[in-house]
Amino acid sequence: MSEAVVPGRLARAIAPLAAAHQGESGVVPLVDAREAFAARVLLAHQAEFTLDVQYYIWRHDITGTIMFEALHEAADRGVKVRLLLDDHNTAGLDATLKGLHQHPNIEVRLFNPLRLRRPRMLNYLFDFKRVNRRMHNKAFVVDGEVVISGGRNIGDEYFGATSDVLFADLDVLLIGPIVKKVQSDFDRYWESESAWPLERLFSLTKPQDLSTLHAIAERYKQDTKAQAYVKAIEELPFIQQLLQRELEVYWAPTQLVSDSPAKALGRAKPQQMVPHQLKQVLDEPQSHTTLVSPYFVPTRTGVNELIAMAKRGVQIIILTNSLEATDVAVVHAGYAKWRRKLLRHGIQLFEMQRLSPLARWQERRARRQRLKGKERFGSSASSLHAKTFLVDSARVFVGSLNFDPRSAAINTELGFVMHSKALAARIEATIVETLPNYAYQLRLIGNRIVWVERLGKQKSWYYSEPNASIWRRLAVRILERLPIERLL
Repeated sequence: MSEAVVPGRLARAIAPLAAAHQGESGVVPLVDAREAFAARVLLAHQAEFTLDVQYYIWRHDITGTIMFEALHEAADRGVKVRLLLDDHNTAGLDATLKGLHQHPNIEVRLFNPLRLRRPRMLNYLFDFKRVNRRMHNKAFVVDGEVVISGGRNIGDEYFGATSDVLFADLDVLLIGPIVKKVQSDFDRYWESESAWPLERLFSLTKPQDLSTLHAIAERYKQDTKAQAYVKAIEELPFIQQLLQRELEVYWAPTQLVSDSPAKALGRAKPQQMVPHQLKQVLDEPQSHTTLVSPYFVPTRTGVNELIAMAKRGVQIIILTNSLEATDVAVVHAGYAKWRRKLLRHGIQLFEMQRLSPLARWQERRARRQRLKGKERFGSSASSLHAKTFLVDSARVFVGSLNFDPRSAAINTELGFVMHSKALAARIEATIVETLPNYAYQLRLIGNRIVWVERLGKQKSWYYSEPNASIWRRLAVRILERLPIERLL
């Protein structure tokens, strides 16, 4: 007779909560960047059985190295770790990935891999049609009981550990029945034709000894740049609150939307892709909708659909990156060409600033202080990376999906639709707080677009793309006229 499986710590904590909310999943928004990082590390520390990890980008930096070491430590405790990374952004990681893969409890696979490891660019010259399709999914599944998913990749810029850019982002932590569906979704990607075990790829790179990884991670933890993260890991009461069932959780019917991995091979049917699934689970907006997307390329079809909604009386608010804030200027061109038409039909457009007006004032002050030999006082720049939208203050989407043709037709994506007025109100409050303080509002005066910036009661008006160089603006004007939308 086989022994009964003893539930782990997470299962014991979550089971009574899930039993009290039949048919619903628990949702915890992770807005703060440091808390989002600490939550992942702390959950890795709590893992007892499995860690299934799936990402588009994993940087070889402070937070990326600390996270690699968290997986290594879990494997040393006997946890079975499966790491699935899209291969587009793994340059410089081969040694670390090989080292992890040699651990008896860790298996690494690369999705849609670049067969020629160096020089990597040759793959795009000779195999572009295949390697242009990427796995954009993000999922961090612990013991089959908890998942963190949303917009964040693994890297300093996503968790605010860099002095250059902080990506304003959003993840959700999920518990309850939705986790089993994410687990199954991970399994189908793991077993898919596009997921290659490392040993199938030829590389002359030698594996990194995992003692070296440990030493580097420990050194990073002593770095002054990492102290806020070490402190967050030490002080975040999140895990104890979860284990003691004291964590604030929004319970809601929650649906997974996920592309078939066959999409990476160009073989997915429409019903196997996220845009079709979203139409199935989301009703048409009746009163208002708010859309947040760092890369917003609506295309003619999307613009017509938005205008049709506006004509029905639906209030539409869109937040995307400004030209100064975006990290992909060519994508901005696919949005800029439609701004006048959207504004003309009453659709409200906001563009995230790279620096808030207050931060810009502080930066100017810092420059004056440096000239006087005083201590520098600065602020990190921002770039929007969250992907979410709200419908009628009752339904919320959070995931990896951008509002652009690449997400719709080329890359694979993952997200969640949550039916909760309380959660919608929480996320909407965060967006409302962001708009006046960190975003330009676009207005149409005659046929001219004007960017309005607020600092308290003071308003500043810009008559061209604010704080973007003339060359950057010129490049976008040229790109607007090229037939490249379907590639964006």
